Amino acid sequence: MEKIIPIINIEGTEFIIDSLNEQLIEKADPLNRMNIKNMLYTGSGYDFHYDINTKNLAAFESFTDLTNNRHIKNISIPNLTVLDPEGTAKRYNQTVEYIKGKNDFELTLTPGSPMELRWNKKILPKLSIAGHSFFVDIAAGKLRPKDDFKSKGISLEQISEYYDRFAHAYIIPYNPKTHEFQEIDHLKITELPKDIIVVKFPHLQELDRVGWNVKYGFGPAHCITQDQYQLHFKAQTLPWEKTNIPNSIKLNLEEKRIQNQNKPSDEIKPDNPLTLKKGRKL
Repeated sequence: MEKIIPIINIEGTEFIIDSLNEQLIEKADPLNRMNIKNMLYTGSGYDFHYDINTKNLAAFESFTDLTNNRHIKNISIPNLTVLDPEGTAKRYNQTVEYIKGKNDFELTLTPGSPMELRWNKKILPKLSIAGHSFFVDIAAGKLRPKDDFKSKGISLEQISEYYDRFAHAYIIPYNPKTHEFQEIDHLKITELPKDIIVVKFPHLQELDRVGWNVKYGFGPAHCITQDQYQLHFKAQTLPWEKTNIPNSIKLNLEEKRIQNQNKPSDEIKPDNPLTLKKGRKL
């Protein structure tokens, strides 16, 4: 029985689906090819800008020209597992039955790897903070403490302002007893907190790139190197000297000293450093 060649029609032009080489080959002109790797993978398929004049992927300057882009079309096509199940199964040395219901991304995952466990088994990455494990739950919007159902955990929205772009990390005050984020009042603090420490850990994109991609509409493999993907992280505990808390304490004590000398606060000049100590970052 002659093998049926998989074909897809894009804006009136037929393309042969070459799963082995990840290409779409124009049936009438085999030299005209579109590399699937140059398309945006979304998980449910591939999106790309198509030039109906060249019958190929649109050049960048073509679809950015707002005055003349009628010949540019936004195209979406399914996974190769759907377009060409036989060819895709052959490429991965699997049966058609095995790849049924799977997307292209899943077939690239190494069984038992951190990426495979995250995607197929839905295992969340863990962040250890001062000896206690937290699940990095981007979908729920929090760092969820393991084995502590009384704790509210750490709200990702609450700590958003604590991301330090220079350190490329979150630097937050943390209560090890409650396993929660605990804000420090820079305007009132006069001594080092006894129940709070300061911890530093990577951005959410690094803690769980898969979850980040899913939440914000990127393809599951966007900006991920499978052999570098991790499921376990450890926060760093910082000494107070590496934060601005000691300086806030010094300023507050000085302000108290001035107040004790019966000097009204409105006598302090606007450019006095005491008036510049507002701010949430550590």
